[in-house]
Amino acid sequence: MSELKDELAALRIEREPVRVGGGRWIGWVVGLLLLIGVGAGGWIWYRRPRPIEVEVAAVTVRSAGAQASVLNGTGYVTARRRATVSSKITGKVTEINVEEGMVVREGQILARLDDLSAKAALALAQAQADATRRAVHENEVRRDEARVTLGRLSQLLKDGIVTQADVDAARANMDSAEARISLLRQQVLVSERQIDLQQTDLDNTIIRAPFTGVAISKDAQPGEMVSPVSAGGGFTRTGICTIVDMRSLEIEVDVNQTYINRVHPKQNVTAVLDAYQDWQIPGRVITIVPAADRQKATVLVRIAFEQLDPRILPDMGVKVTFLADPEPKTANAQAAPVTLAPKAALVTQGASTFAFVVRGDNVERRAVQTGGTDGDRIEVRAGLQPGDRVVLSPPSVLQDGGAISVKPR
Repeated sequence: MSELKDELAALRIEREPVRVGGGRWIGWVVGLLLLIGVGAGGWIWYRRPRPIEVEVAAVTVRSAGAQASVLNGTGYVTARRRATVSSKITGKVTEINVEEGMVVREGQILARLDDLSAKAALALAQAQADATRRAVHENEVRRDEARVTLGRLSQLLKDGIVTQADVDAARANMDSAEARISLLRQQVLVSERQIDLQQTDLDNTIIRAPFTGVAISKDAQPGEMVSPVSAGGGFTRTGICTIVDMRSLEIEVDVNQTYINRVHPKQNVTAVLDAYQDWQIPGRVITIVPAADRQKATVLVRIAFEQLDPRILPDMGVKVTFLADPEPKTANAQAAPVTLAPKAALVTQGASTFAFVVRGDNVERRAVQTGGTDGDRIEVRAGLQPGDRVVLSPPSVLQDGGAISVKPR
């Protein structure tokens, strides 16, 4: 048995002792390499070329015979005829007959105020006038009686039956009656004027439209108090609604006084509403207000629309292009279309002028040859074609072939 154990022991394979800490060192090396790899990848990703966000605009063309622009401005659509309708008296609203957007006619009833007090005052004035008329009639009867008495006493005086004093007393009674009648008739006239005044107050409880237009706001509700003047407490309304005459819409533009010499009455303009940027609306200058704003250094210019449209609303923002006067046509003149690019898209370095043209997600730097100016645009004689999209105010870091992203407009 012992021999078998010895033989089995001889077959045993002795292993080398495991070094403590050897596997851990290999793990640290692998982790460090992974960390270096991730850091290098992150640095490369951070330093990657990013697209530059830019604004772009299209190159346009001015057709043959079209008027060039001499000035651009911004303004607002205003209503020449606009009114906040209020009451002439202070009272409580009992009825409102107008809503926003409603077309109202001149004289149409917009609201009613509480008229109980006005009706009572009118009835009182009418009763006072009626009482005064009755008093006049009573005194006319007494005057007639006094006249008859005077006639009798005058006859009796001739017969020597009565004295002169009796006749004088009778004449005084008659004159007194005449004076009282005259006073009462004047009081009747005063009462009639009082009736007219109370009737006016009653009529003032009915608020009517001063002209035909469209209600753009409703400022009061039934149950509220309205007054022609502000009460100061915030609980009294000063208006019922605001009405605008849509036939009186026009444009007001503040033009820098440096360029006001480019504007004159009856000058043709093109207006573009901020809400409809693809719609060009023809117009003309009405007048230049003969006063300058000292703080803003601007002069107000009023512009009329050639034709009104329901899409044009008060207080809309609008961009206005003032057009040059058309040149007289000559027999040999041959007008040609002109390519126009925004001035902000052109960059001048030394004697060269260039622009960045959008090509997909990148830009192409292209040299251009320019001509005259047309407002905020400039004539391009070579280098650009109508329809090309160019970068506005290109950043200094933008290079040929650079990646871009277009800002949404």
